[in-house]
Amino acid sequence: MLSIAEAKGQTRGVALVLHGGQANSYDTVSRLRLSPVRMVPFARALHGQGGPHGLAVWTLRYRYRGWNGEDMSPVHDARWALAHIAREHPGVPVYILGHSMGGLTALCVADDPQVHSVVALAPWLNAETPVDLVAGRRILIVHGTADRWTSPENSLAYARRAGGVADTVDYVALTSAGHFMLRRLALWNSLSTGFILDAFGNHTGTLALAGHAELRKVLPEAGAALPLVL
Repeated sequence: MLSIAEAKGQTRGVALVLHGGQANSYDTVSRLRLSPVRMVPFARALHGQGGPHGLAVWTLRYRYRGWNGEDMSPVHDARWALAHIAREHPGVPVYILGHSMGGLTALCVADDPQVHSVVALAPWLNAETPVDLVAGRRILIVHGTADRWTSPENSLAYARRAGGVADTVDYVALTSAGHFMLRRLALWNSLSTGFILDAFGNHTGTLALAGHAELRKVLPEAGAALPLVL
């Protein structure tokens, strides 16, 4: 199911927001579950700052709670959402923001031709997660150092593997932050929102957003060094 916050005036880009889940479950996803609720502040921040400049925000709620092994259930749902975006807004850049299982899903669908950039928050990655799908894309991975649900080490290893494939890769380690982003929530939000708005602003020539102030505070200091620890 999609929740759509339309851009003001012409749609010049679309942010697709993906929530987390669990390893195995074919239970339906209620809108009241914490995984989709957790992404509401991120979607609101993106729309509040980007909507007046032409950024629509589409929030996807999966059919099933689980990844479900080889079925990769959320990947099929994300592909469906991207096809819907392509029909409604052909050719516009798409910026994907995903948390946990949604971060893995975002990286797995980054090869869609309209996808420009991906932000993966505390993503669920391992040594087998392919990096060829992010070729030519801008990637930001943010992971808390106190995460006990998904592995910061695996995320950093993925970022290093993707470094020669993606257009750019930034990795931010948030000191003492856990998986559910309750600690340092404002920083999780400003990093992801700033990255997407900066990418959108530079791609579309929206000077009010290019070089977004929140992003300038941190990411340029990282350069090619991984990780940046905050």
